[in-house]
Amino acid sequence: MTKPAYQRVLLKLSGEALMGDDAFGINRATIDRMVADVAEVANLGVQVAVVIGGGNIFRGVAPGAQGMDRATADYMGMLATVMNALALADAMRHVGITARVMSAISIEQVVEPYVRPKALQYLEEGKVVVFAAGTGNPFFTTDTAAALRGSEISAEIVLKATKVDGVYSADPKKDPHATRYESISFDEAIAKHLQVMDATAFALCRDQKLPIKVFSIVKPGALKAVIMGEDEGTLVHV
Repeated sequence: MTKPAYQRVLLKLSGEALMGDDAFGINRATIDRMVADVAEVANLGVQVAVVIGGGNIFRGVAPGAQGMDRATADYMGMLATVMNALALADAMRHVGITARVMSAISIEQVVEPYVRPKALQYLEEGKVVVFAAGTGNPFFTTDTAAALRGSEISAEIVLKATKVDGVYSADPKKDPHATRYESISFDEAIAKHLQVMDATAFALCRDQKLPIKVFSIVKPGALKAVIMGEDEGTLVHV
């Protein structure tokens, strides 16, 4: 296939993916490599939106957050995603990609508030839109934010970047006989208790008929391979 298989995608990046081999925080070489992959796809004319997690930063304060009110801890996590989003956007600027950070919670001195028509305008202009602060509500994960924003912007697919190259029948680190699914239905994934996304996000994608592609962000060229429709990762579909 010489043309991209998708024209508008929602890429879900975990905060942990930005750590590289570090215990927490942002590994510069790792974020530069990820941004290079996104830039390669954006330069193909694909409209890319990103939802970023905050686990890499929150992990550093997690011991002190023990016993904390859940809503308070979740708001701290949302602020961590804003920090990651700013780092991503700045790294994209260094490779010639214009990115706009839009936050679900109001921090207007730092980033724009999330406004759906404006996000769609940016995508149509060829800018990468980075969605920060999850859904803006406690008790919802950034997986759910990815499903929600993907639905709102009419993305053709949610690309869930992980440290493994797809969905397996069992944990491949523990079971040497685990096999990777090339594709699997939402219902089959639920029946087999496969941990693709959290339950709320998964149900939203299923209800909106929004497919999910699970692939490895640490594998060189994997993101472009997914965009070009190659056999990479696992497709979860209706």
